[in-house]
Amino acid sequence: MAERDTQMLDKPRSGRERILDAAYDLFSRGGVRAIGVDTITAEADVAKMTLYRNFASKSDLALAFLKLREERWTVGWVQGEVRRRSATPAGQLLSIFEIFSEWFARDDFEGCAFVTSLLEFEDREDPVRQACVDHLANIRAFVCELAVAAGVSDPQRFAAQWHILMKGSIVAAHEGDRGAALAARELGELLLARHGVALPV
Repeated sequence: MAERDTQMLDKPRSGRERILDAAYDLFSRGGVRAIGVDTITAEADVAKMTLYRNFASKSDLALAFLKLREERWTVGWVQGEVRRRSATPAGQLLSIFEIFSEWFARDDFEGCAFVTSLLEFEDREDPVRQACVDHLANIRAFVCELAVAAGVSDPQRFAAQWHILMKGSIVAAHEGDRGAALAARELGELLLARHGVALPV
């Protein structure tokens, strides 16, 4: 079994995997529009033909990136970490800002790729913009799920308000405010109290 695992780890990455990994890093840091195909293929060390054999267009690559971002960031990190840190819905909601605080303090803090990409594409019919809208809605749905579990009477409105705190703290961190997440957490406590949710001890 161990030998098989080692062989799987040693297996070379496909051209698609290399392109997507390169695009993930580049798009996360620089946005979709600012990064050209030449930069991606150079970073992935593949020919441009390899990119277009795996992705019909840069837009298709951007959509694959956003899907991967949701898997890694929204589900794998945010949802996984908040559930690990607290056993109560209220505690899980507040722990979002705890992990944001740690994220903002990192030298490689890159911001929210969904918000960044959303602002880059003004056309509401653009598939990349629509994908950003959908992914952001999934984040609110997760917050709404926690709000329901916490007993909030209007969980959708609460989730929209909580998401504003999340997005606002990310923008403030971009401005250089490393304490933005803790400030948002304080507002989150007030919001929970306003909705009649007891704060975790």
